[in-house]
Amino acid sequence: MNFLHYEVNLGPGDAVRVTLKGNAANVLLLDDSNFNSYQSGTQYRYYGGYYTRSPAIIRPPNPGHWHVVVNLGGNVGSVNAVVQVFHAG
Repeated sequence: MNFLHYEVNLGPGDAVRVTLKGNAANVLLLDDSNFNSYQSGTQYRYYGGYYTRSPAIIRPPNPGHWHVVVNLGGNVGSVNAVVQVFHAG
């Protein structure tokens, strides 16, 4: 399974902005438990989805440690990503 992986720490009201370079891709925001499930190929829950336009802006339901995963969902192509955290304030 090929995917890009980034880790971010988010505070209350923070958002993640993911700028895609290349093909459209899945951009998933997962907590630790769901990231472990994603890696093991079992059922998981995420925030985000399949983005054909960039940037993807995702706000988590609560602050904490999060994983950003970018993958092509089985499609052919290549993708790179720039991940930025926007702090509430």
